[in-house]
Amino acid sequence: MSNLDVVSEQPTPPEDRDIACCPPLGSAALSQQDAESVAVMFKALADPIRLRLFSRVAAHPGGEACVCDIQDVGVSQPTVSHHLRKLREAGLLTSERRASWVYYRVAPGALAAMSRLLIGC
Repeated sequence: MSNLDVVSEQPTPPEDRDIACCPPLGSAALSQQDAESVAVMFKALADPIRLRLFSRVAAHPGGEACVCDIQDVGVSQPTVSHHLRKLREAGLLTSERRASWVYYRVAPGALAAMSRLLIGC
């Protein structure tokens, strides 16, 4: 594989992690399946390092951030990679390898789904 090849590192999230269908909290009780998938997302964001990494990706110009631009969060590079993997597994980030760097984006619909769940919009 050449350095110009693009390799996706995004695991395919299970269908049960799609919270777009969940009713806003306070309007109806969540099903067991919806509660479990929502909990995975919020559990991933409950870690301060993960929350910082997620916010850096979400706020990065163009909506995409190279790991080299967001990794300065006070922990080692392997620890950053671990936290980014957890965010991908929770369905919050997608990633794409380009040459020797990995670029991250907020997963399509992730912020909107969490917003709808919390505030009903």
